[in-house]
Amino acid sequence: MLWFWWCCLVVISGFIGGYSSDVTYDGRSLIIDGHRKILFSGSIHYPRSTPQMWPSLISKAKEGGLDVIQTYVFWNLHEPQPGKYDFQGRNDLVRFIKEIQAQGLYVCLRIGPFIEAEWTYGGLPFWLHDVPGIVYRSDNEPFKNYMQNFTTKIVNLMKAEGLYASQGGPIILSQIENEYKNVEQAFHEKGPPYVIWAAKMALDLQTGSPWVMCKQDDAPDPVINACNGRNCGETFAGPNSPNKPAIWTENWTSFFQVFGGKVNIRSPQDIAFAVALFLAKSGSYINYYMYHGGTNFGRTGAAYVTTSYYDQAPLDEYGLIRQPKWGHLKDLHSVIKQISETLLSGTRTNFSLGSDLQDAYVFQKNSGECVAFLSNRDPKNLVKVQYQGSFYDLPPRTIVILQDCRNVIFKTSKVSTQGLTRSIGSSQKFNSAERWQQYQDVVPNYEDTSIRANMLLEHMNVTKDVSDYLWYTFSFENKKSGGEPVLHVYSLGHVVHAFVNNKYIGVVHGSHDIRQGCALECPTPLHDGQMNNVSILSAMVGLPDSGAFLEKRVAGLRDVYIQFNDKTLTRFTRHALGYQVGLLGEKSLIYKDDGSGKVQWSSFTSSTNQPLTWYKTTFDAPTQDDDPVVLNLRSMGKGEAWINGESIGRYWVSFNNSDGVPSQILYHIPRSFLKPSGNQLVLLEEMHGDPLQISLDTITLSQPKCRVCGKVSHLHSSPINLSAQTSRMLFGRRPKVQIKCPSRKTISKIVFASFGTPTGHCRKYAVGGCHSSNSKTVVEKACLGKSHCTITEWTNYFGEDPCPGISKRLRVVAECR
Repeated sequence: MLWFWWCCLVVISGFIGGYSSDVTYDGRSLIIDGHRKILFSGSIHYPRSTPQMWPSLISKAKEGGLDVIQTYVFWNLHEPQPGKYDFQGRNDLVRFIKEIQAQGLYVCLRIGPFIEAEWTYGGLPFWLHDVPGIVYRSDNEPFKNYMQNFTTKIVNLMKAEGLYASQGGPIILSQIENEYKNVEQAFHEKGPPYVIWAAKMALDLQTGSPWVMCKQDDAPDPVINACNGRNCGETFAGPNSPNKPAIWTENWTSFFQVFGGKVNIRSPQDIAFAVALFLAKSGSYINYYMYHGGTNFGRTGAAYVTTSYYDQAPLDEYGLIRQPKWGHLKDLHSVIKQISETLLSGTRTNFSLGSDLQDAYVFQKNSGECVAFLSNRDPKNLVKVQYQGSFYDLPPRTIVILQDCRNVIFKTSKVSTQGLTRSIGSSQKFNSAERWQQYQDVVPNYEDTSIRANMLLEHMNVTKDVSDYLWYTFSFENKKSGGEPVLHVYSLGHVVHAFVNNKYIGVVHGSHDIRQGCALECPTPLHDGQMNNVSILSAMVGLPDSGAFLEKRVAGLRDVYIQFNDKTLTRFTRHALGYQVGLLGEKSLIYKDDGSGKVQWSSFTSSTNQPLTWYKTTFDAPTQDDDPVVLNLRSMGKGEAWINGESIGRYWVSFNNSDGVPSQILYHIPRSFLKPSGNQLVLLEEMHGDPLQISLDTITLSQPKCRVCGKVSHLHSSPINLSAQTSRMLFGRRPKVQIKCPSRKTISKIVFASFGTPTGHCRKYAVGGCHSSNSKTVVEKACLGKSHCTITEWTNYFGEDPCPGISKRLRVVAECR
C-alpha cells in the first residue's frame, strides 16, 4: 500500500512540476528540446500593473501571437534595505512568472540588476550610495559584492520554485547587466574586467539556460550579445560569434514620455517593417519594448518621466488592446509561424533588386519550399521591383513576404486591422465643495529643523529617496532698508518653491531635456532691521536612471543669495542652514486611514488655494466592472494622488508641452485599488489646482464611425489568419471575406459591396470596370442584423459571372451600431 501511494506521489509531482526543457542555441536560433525556434516576445513589467491585471495582460499577449514575456527585475523594490526583501503584491515576481507559465508562455528574465527602464535610480536601491568606496557598475569590489548577492538571491528564488526551463519552468533566457556599452568607456580600465566578471558570475549560477547582454558587442562567450533599438535589422552588427543567434531584446513600440514632452507614436507599419527586416537577416528572437507599459505607481518613475508608461504599446496603459498596432503585429506573427520551418532550415541568399535600397532575402530548402522577403528601405518613394518574372509594388519602407517565393502573404505597409478609439465612458464629478476637506502643510523655519549644516547639502544624499522634497531654511537679520531685494536660487533639482516669512513668493522648474538645472529670481519682501525667515523647497520628480557614476550625481540647491538695490549680495551657501526631509503630511501618512486623523482637516474653501495643500474626499466605484477607471486631473497643477492609501503616481498637469497642452491628465486607478463604496481620494497639490473640476471617468473603446470592411481576391491561394475585425480566410480555392462588428454591435448598413474589380480602400472605394449587380443584395442578405458574417467570393454565389476570364475581388464596407 505504501508503494502505491509513493508511486502516486511521484506521478503527481512530475505533473505539477512539468517536464524539464533543454535550452541551447546555435548560430541560427535558440534551440528548445532540440527544436529551433523563432520567438516573439513582449515586455510586461509586473510592478507597473497589478496581480489582478496580470492574467488578462498575459492572455492578450498570447492571443497577439507572443511566445515569451520579458521583464526586468526591480532591485530597489525587492531589497529596499540591505538584506530585507519584499516579494509581496505587485512585487510578487514568482506569482507573475507562474501566471505566465500557466498560460503556456516562456519567460526572459532580465535581472540586471541595473535596469534603467525609466525607473527611479535605474532600479538600484539608494542605500548603495552610502556604501564606503562604492563605484556602481565597475570593477569595484563593494558594488560587485552587493550585485552578486542580489543576483544570486533572485536565481536561487527561481530555482527554489522550479522556474527555470531545465527544471520544467518557463524561464528560457536571463540577462545580466543592461546596455553597459553606453557607459563602459567612462570607467576606463575598470570597465572591461567588470563585463568579464559579470558574465562569469552569471554563468557560475548554473541556471541551465542561456544568458544575454544587450548592446554589449564584446559579451564574453557563451553569453549572447543582443540588440536594442528601433531598427536592429539596420543597426545591429550581428552576433559576436558565428555560433550565437541574432537576438533583439528591445524593439521600441513607441518611446517613454516625460512631463512637458509630447506623445511618441510609432506606426504599426514601421514596427512590422523593422521586424520583417530583422527576420530577413536571420534574426530569430524579437522582443517588443514595451508590449504593455503600464503605470509608474508611487514615486517609481525616473526623472521627469510621466506616470503613464509606454501607453502607445500594443496593450495600452490600462491593458486595452491598441488597434491597429496589436492586430497588425498579430497578423505578422501568424504569417511568420507558417513559414518558420523554411526560415530556420532553409539556405539564405541576399541580392539587390536593382538599387541599394531594394533587396531580396530568399530562404530555400532542398525539398523545394521557398520564402522571399522583398524589401524597399527607401523612406519616400514607391518602387516596382521584378522578382522571378513577376512585378511587385513596394511602397516606402515596406517588405512583402512571398510564400513559395511567388504569392504575397503579407505586406508590412498594409494594415488590415480596424483601428479603435479610446473615449470617456461614464463620468463622476467631484464638484461639490461640501464633499472636500483640506489641510495646509506647514512651512518650516530654521528653528523648526533638526538637521543643520554650514553649507548647501546635496538633495538626494539627505532625503535618501524617502521623499521628493527637501526644505532648505535659514534666518538672517536684514540691516538694509528701502528698495526691493531679489532672491536668487540656482538648483540642480527639478522644482524650486520659495517662501519668505511664510509667504509664498515664487516657483521655477526645469525640464528633462535641459540638464543645466533651474534658476529662480523673484522680488523678496523683507522686514527691515529684524530677522527674516527664508524657506526653500527643493523637489525631485524621480531620480536619474542612467549614466556613468550615478552615485556621484548631485541635485538640490547649488547657490542661494539675495541681491539688494545697491548691487551688494548676501550669499547663504556657507550660512547656518536647517534642513527638513519631506512634508509634514507625508510623515504623518495622512493619505492613509490611520494617518488621516493626525492632522486637523478643515472645510474646503477656494479662497485659500495655496501651494502645499492636501485635499480629501470619498467616492463610490463606477459600476461598469470591465472598463478601466481613471482620475481626470485636468484642473490640477502638480503633486501626487492616493486611492485608499495606494499611490497612483505623481501628476504634473500644469507642465504643458510645446503645443500648450499637458503631457498627461488621466491617471489610472486599477480596479483592485477600489472598494464598491467609501473610497478615499487624497491629493497633495504642490502648486495650485481646483479639485472641484476633477472627475472620475471610465475608458471605453470604439471604432471610428463604427465602420468595418474587408476584401478578398482570387490572387490569394494560401490559408492566412488575420485580424478579428477583418480577416480573409481561404478554404481550398474558395476565398471568403469575414466582417465582424465590435462587442455588442451589429451590422446595420452595407455601405458598399462589389464583386468584380472594385478599387480603393476602406474609406475611399469605387466600382471597377467589372461589377456584379447582385453584390449589395447578396451581402445584405448575409450580413444585416448580425454581429459578424462570412461571404464566399465565388461566382455561383453572386449569380452570373460579370466578366469571365478576369480575376475578381470582393470588397465590402459596412457600418455597425
